[in-house]
Amino acid sequence: MAIEGRDDTHSGRIRLGMVGGGEGAFIGAVHRMASRLDDRFELVAGALSSTPEKAKRSAAAIGLDPARSYGSYEEMASAEKGREDGIEAVAIVTPNHMHFPVAKTFLEAGFHVICDKPMTTTLAESRDLAGIARSSGKVFVLTHNYTGYPMIRQARAMVAAGDLGKIRVVVAEYAQDWLAERAEDAGSKQAGWRVDPAKAGAGGAIGDIGTHAHNLACFVTGLKVERLSADLSSFVSGRKLDDNASMLLRFAGGAKGMLWASQVAVGNENGLTLRIYGDKGGLEWCQEEPNRLWFTPLGEPKRLLTRNGAGAGPAATAVSRIPAGHPEGYLEGFATIYAEAAELIRAADEGRAPPEGLCLPTIEDGIDGLAFIEACVKSSREDGAWVAL
Repeated sequence: MAIEGRDDTHSGRIRLGMVGGGEGAFIGAVHRMASRLDDRFELVAGALSSTPEKAKRSAAAIGLDPARSYGSYEEMASAEKGREDGIEAVAIVTPNHMHFPVAKTFLEAGFHVICDKPMTTTLAESRDLAGIARSSGKVFVLTHNYTGYPMIRQARAMVAAGDLGKIRVVVAEYAQDWLAERAEDAGSKQAGWRVDPAKAGAGGAIGDIGTHAHNLACFVTGLKVERLSADLSSFVSGRKLDDNASMLLRFAGGAKGMLWASQVAVGNENGLTLRIYGDKGGLEWCQEEPNRLWFTPLGEPKRLLTRNGAGAGPAATAVSRIPAGHPEGYLEGFATIYAEAAELIRAADEGRAPPEGLCLPTIEDGIDGLAFIEACVKSSREDGAWVAL
């Protein structure tokens, strides 16, 4: 992705540290690849595991300088702050319960923060962290990676331009099946912490994937959910957190919506889909076919818009990297967030306004995500009562 004014020299790369993402962690490798895709970051330090021995092995496996592989995030923040060539930003890719203390430590130490979602495990923590971030003057970015997909940017631009007219209905769903059985009992590290309230927070499927569906619906439409009625279920015996959630949504401005998030929907791999209907037309997008967006103007045939192809506008092409017809999706979506984060970080460090057109998720989106989770839990406990966010 090309952004005007970028510095491609080695010295222009932002020195990045990482907390979490060691042996057995899926998302750490994703962040490392995404951070380098546009050559804007260089990973130079890490506290890759809460176990010092594992942290050292993990650092060696990815070629990190042993002298800058730390046994704890506190040690890393202190040591890097004292180095002339210390990190400028940190990526937090730990289980959810560590997001708040790690982000707080690095913000207060003077580092920019790029954090995986959800931002924290409670709404109160998210508000506290927002205050810390604002006081620090540092950039805080939340990696809702699906907002970086070219055709999602296209959809957002079309809604903003009025191509759909007044939005009436929003339907979001995120269906998976990887927790249809007790993967947490089969040695899956990823399943283990996601079903543990002490590490994941109050939401299971709604915290892990429901927040993506909620964020995407709001990102594309520009609307905020005001109230919701939710039904959360734990279908797998003995599971403490929800593995299936369905809900009705009421958006500001009068639009209505539905959201379904499930990790027990057998036959689904990563079925994130979004449908938006206004009084002039409708849009449909599916993450498993990310380069295609279906647009149906009222009374006209359905049209297929493709990335860098027929119907794609500047919002899509600005975040596209490869020729038309080649798949571009998950890693590139993350990379778009990192590239835009780099623009914010450099602008903040140089005391100037960032380039126009950046629309990456921020700390406010993190607060909205936690408000969504807590409203879902409260509504479900009250037998689907309507709850305000």
